Amino acid sequence: MWEFLPPRVRLRGAPDLGAPQSQRLAADYERFRDGLPRPLESYLLSAYDLDATSAYGGWRVKNPFGKASGQLSLAPHQAAKDAEAGLGFVVLKTVIAQDRLGAQTMREWAIPETRMLVERVRGRSGVEGWTVTWKGRGWFDTFEAYQELLKASLEIGKAAQMVVAPSVKYHLPTPQEDCWKEEEYTFTTSALVETWNSVLPQAPMPLEKDFSPTLAGSERATQQEQILEWLRRVPGLIHRAAPGKVRVGLKLFNALFEDDFQIRCLQEIGKPSRGEDRADFLVYANRLFDPEKEFEGKVGVAYGGPDLSDRNLAVLERLRTIAAGDERRPEALPLSATGDIHSGRIAAEYLLRGASSFQMHTLFQLPDSEFTMRAGGKTEKALHHLWFHPAEGFIAWVLHLRRRFGWSPQMNVEQMACWCCENWPAVSAALSDRVQSASQMFR
Repeated sequence: MWEFLPPRVRLRGAPDLGAPQSQRLAADYERFRDGLPRPLESYLLSAYDLDATSAYGGWRVKNPFGKASGQLSLAPHQAAKDAEAGLGFVVLKTVIAQDRLGAQTMREWAIPETRMLVERVRGRSGVEGWTVTWKGRGWFDTFEAYQELLKASLEIGKAAQMVVAPSVKYHLPTPQEDCWKEEEYTFTTSALVETWNSVLPQAPMPLEKDFSPTLAGSERATQQEQILEWLRRVPGLIHRAAPGKVRVGLKLFNALFEDDFQIRCLQEIGKPSRGEDRADFLVYANRLFDPEKEFEGKVGVAYGGPDLSDRNLAVLERLRTIAAGDERRPEALPLSATGDIHSGRIAAEYLLRGASSFQMHTLFQLPDSEFTMRAGGKTEKALHHLWFHPAEGFIAWVLHLRRRFGWSPQMNVEQMACWCCENWPAVSAALSDRVQSASQMFR
């Protein structure tokens, strides 16, 4: 198992946003237990001078919170509930790529879910959280059915200003293979673009290439150079399948190797000289993999919880530190964060590392007892918690960071993320655990 190296930059204690705003937020948290204000983004702007707009996959989103690909995004009725609740974007369940004849080299990932288990988990730091375990993997229905799901979800999203993106698992050669099944890339990408254009013509389609966590336990991912070759080749294969019509996001998995290899992967993806072989955005990072844990007779399962966010945050802060020391100052890829985002505080910690959007899945499956909202569905309850919690919410921590760093109220979430990337040394100096501990001692 990878060495546990916790992140050094954290948001500790209570947010400092000033007495008037603290009182307003506490009142709003209680007031909106029966329903969020509509439109939410207009209220945030008028009440808190908070511009919630941001970016995902090259698209402007009305707010930075979205649903990650999974079992909660495989039907139109789920997309409709998310649109009604007010999500900024939704990533659909991962479809397994195929060629024109329907052949799928990654078919072993097309397994239907059986039973899902939502359970408490204790991280290696001692912090408790939640994880969800299930036996299923990718989309198991027909490709035509997936196209129908995409079209219906796009129509729902268009009406609600909610961005919808497909997720795809394409062929990845094993160390024993010496060729790529390019027909899978060509057919699947062009077919999805055709469906996209039937609802949103002339607009580039955001697409996530899913390097799923179960890849970590697969024979395909046993060699580091093989994984790096995937990262070099995949974006170009997708781009060339539909030139100018798709924005490729790589959803990177947590390999079983140490953090140094995760950094190598991120640096490979972000090389500015790659042209069409460079991804358009990054999703970081998919769940961890335990090769020894057993679930319903299967040994080796993916898991989340505090270990996932700790590792993701630690790797991203190392990446930002390395980039800050590079005189060439390479431009960072747009980042959509995922991994144990159970609160606005955790989302803000990803924001500090340059994330302009935040994807959740486990949060939407927690029991109702974890939320204080009395009405609404699970998505709306999660949004109430993410935005308005007085100590853990995104509003509180963004206002705290605005005071700390002197951010202009005119900055939206995307601009905050860019500022953090460009000023990482200042962020690190102000918020490292060592500095905050010393500050507490002298209070």
